[in-house]
Amino acid sequence: MYFRYRFILVLLALSWAPPAFSVTPPTCPAGSPQHLRLALDRLQAQLEHWDEAYYQRGERLVEDGVYDAAKRRQQHWRTCLGLTDQPTVTPSLPTPADDGITHPIVQTGLAKADSRQALAEWLTAHLQHSLWVQPKVDGVAITLVYEQGVLTAAISRGDGERGQDWSMQAGQIPAIPKQLDNAPSHVVLQGELYLERPNHIQAEDGTAGARSAVIGLMARHALRASDGRRIGLFVWDWPDGPDTMPARLAMLTGWGLDTAAYTLPVTTIKEIARQRNAWYHGALPFATDGIVVRQAQRPPPETWLAQPPAWAIAWKHPAQQRLAQVESIDFSIGRTGRITPVARLQPVELNDRTVTRVSLGSLSHWRKLDVRPGDQVLVRLAGLTIPHLDSVVLSASSRPDIEPPNDADYGPLTCLALVKQSCKAQFLARLEWLGSDHGLDMSGIGAATWRQLVEHGIIDDLLDWLALEKAQLISLPGVGDARAEAWLTAFSRARQGSDIDWLLALGMPPLPASVKETWPADLNVQALQARKAREWQQYPGIGQVRAAQLEAFFADSTVKAMLRRLENEQILTRHSLQTRGITHFLEDAG
Repeated sequence: MYFRYRFILVLLALSWAPPAFSVTPPTCPAGSPQHLRLALDRLQAQLEHWDEAYYQRGERLVEDGVYDAAKRRQQHWRTCLGLTDQPTVTPSLPTPADDGITHPIVQTGLAKADSRQALAEWLTAHLQHSLWVQPKVDGVAITLVYEQGVLTAAISRGDGERGQDWSMQAGQIPAIPKQLDNAPSHVVLQGELYLERPNHIQAEDGTAGARSAVIGLMARHALRASDGRRIGLFVWDWPDGPDTMPARLAMLTGWGLDTAAYTLPVTTIKEIARQRNAWYHGALPFATDGIVVRQAQRPPPETWLAQPPAWAIAWKHPAQQRLAQVESIDFSIGRTGRITPVARLQPVELNDRTVTRVSLGSLSHWRKLDVRPGDQVLVRLAGLTIPHLDSVVLSASSRPDIEPPNDADYGPLTCLALVKQSCKAQFLARLEWLGSDHGLDMSGIGAATWRQLVEHGIIDDLLDWLALEKAQLISLPGVGDARAEAWLTAFSRARQGSDIDWLLALGMPPLPASVKETWPADLNVQALQARKAREWQQYPGIGQVRAAQLEAFFADSTVKAMLRRLENEQILTRHSLQTRGITHFLEDAG
């Protein structure tokens, strides 16, 4: 009879639950099943390593977003291999068999939205319900049981169905009410024990071991009263309470619990995002790792399972680390000939930004990391803005050969003109620099403009744009009369740049600010070209390396030809380099 009743309740719950948001399933990795099985085994070993540190020692080796992505990848690969058995699951805390207590109501866990779009899809499927948002407190879950208003049991989450007896520790935690006034005869509360941190700002302070500290305290057989006072309680649910959220919150407030202060009604993704941001940057008494959006209405508690339910979802704080898959390795060649390997990634979100590529720094660093297509890599934001690849978490079983450009073919004086196709990347970088505020500051002329001019064969020299005519420009796709006029105006104004602006635009190595005090006003182009490295070193702040670079720049035949053309067109002053614009000689990272 009991089993028939339970079966009917489960069917009711399934029929009641709203549809989950849809996600396009990823495709299975290329390669043989044997290779995929080896990759799965390595991923399983990595997950077990993270689990052991997190659950047994309270150490978070990677952010939750990284761990969750690895778990999703594990399940996807298992599906690709047709595996139906369940992988090993480590409980949230050790639960010895002789000390396990059954939860009166299962602790369900939470599904996680890995992006704003995923949360928006979930929200669309749940708008017919009353929705509320709470902070996702970073602590350890607990179940509290009250009979006739008196605390009779405190149980750790364990595996969601059984947990440890924490009644002795609970007696030393003042934040846990020992008695509830005017309570129903039977009350089950589910919540989070956290380390109290007055005025904690998550965006600035991070978690800083808050969860592991609580784990350590609760693992003690005898919790000292002084330590108990460091632990707070946030009750995030009353499963067998009143049907509506306002009614539940009113009674919880009457019992001295602060759930109402951190449980707010929401209806739109904009409201949810605003509250997430407010809790991320605002002062709270606890560490958090995101928010939780939950429905006020749930199916009967008897039907709950120890797995993420349909009626609640978590949205983590902006991720600073993510697990990403490398799709390809490209090589960027900069203005000065520096070759930078770039990993193109399957899109991931970091700090609410979509990241699809990350610089690997240098050829030597890339070779040291040995990043290849198919690798699973750990990506984080350096300084909250720049994506950085920390390490290869899981190497692809297939290691395709990659032939990078020869770094001996590129340098500060190569590709001053588009003499061969392999020069295109560096030549475009030179043009972009020339038109930027580092050079001639051409308003409205950017990388896309230069690329269009080069790809249509209109420019193959750094100075070709000086002779462009309107008819040439309007022949380009998407360039009309107004745009052509705007470009020609920008080119015309650039002609008025100072001599120093021009030299920097063409790639002259930057000089220190101290040159401003000693730069002679009567130094002409010919004198610059005749100056030797030892003479450049006479200027304060110019060392041996920079002096050699300056001598090489002015001695280069292509540079000499460009300077002669600028003199002939009376763009450069014929007899002297004026000191206007000298402040541009500041050091830069170009």
